[in-house]
Amino acid sequence: MFFGSHVSIRSGYLHAAETAYKLGATAFQYFPKNPRSLKIKKWQEVDAQNCASFCQKHQIKSVAHSPYPSKLIPESKEMETYVMESLYNDLQIAESCGSIGVVVHFGTTKKNDILEGYRKMIEMLDCILEKWDGEAKLLIENNAGTGTDMGITIEEMIQIRSLVDKKEKIGFCLDTCHAFASGLWDGDNWKTLKDKNLSYFHHLDVIHFNNSKYPYRSRKDRHANLMSGHLNETQMQQILNDSDLEQIPFILETPKDNSMSHQDEITLLKEWRTHYRT
Repeated sequence: MFFGSHVSIRSGYLHAAETAYKLGATAFQYFPKNPRSLKIKKWQEVDAQNCASFCQKHQIKSVAHSPYPSKLIPESKEMETYVMESLYNDLQIAESCGSIGVVVHFGTTKKNDILEGYRKMIEMLDCILEKWDGEAKLLIENNAGTGTDMGITIEEMIQIRSLVDKKEKIGFCLDTCHAFASGLWDGDNWKTLKDKNLSYFHHLDVIHFNNSKYPYRSRKDRHANLMSGHLNETQMQQILNDSDLEQIPFILETPKDNSMSHQDEITLLKEWRTHYRT
């Protein structure tokens, strides 16, 4: 299976891939540019191509994560233009790095009616993907439900994808902490959840494998380390043991903790997987 964590690109895309490899990872996630800005980045093509070559050589899967201000339902026309241009830029960088795609959070809105918000989100996705002819996808991530009811159900994800013109360019990212916090996954209903939503799982491309600092249905987006949250080892391993997910990268977005590093957690994932296979 493909296990890894979020890594920095401060020293370049190739260095990010090398860092993941040194951690013992077979996957990693990165911000393609400044995570707090929508400013277009002129990236070093050679560096990105070297990253892609390194990952191919060592059989590592990578995924980009859009900057935090990337909202699929912008509150103004001006912001809409910035977000679309930024996400297109992210897709270009992800393509150059040989990545699966770009993770972006499901849209939310407080100014518009919810149905109007969905309409705006579909329009934005259509505008971005209309001119995109690369292999990298936009990967829509489920919300934790903090301050909104939007983006917390699998049905919403499936419906948005079905209504986008270039639906083949849309995939999904499942965050386990968000799923637990929103009430989607209670830690024990994985098989039921999956059996009811097979069309979603057919297009699932990445899993953010995080524990939750707060209890089930708390609506709080606070990640915890694998061994220190409200999800227990057996519950986490339900997902890890799913044979249908063997080709999907599991990305840790867990906090830095003196008691357990990302390298420790990657080792733990491998041990859990080995234990189940034996």
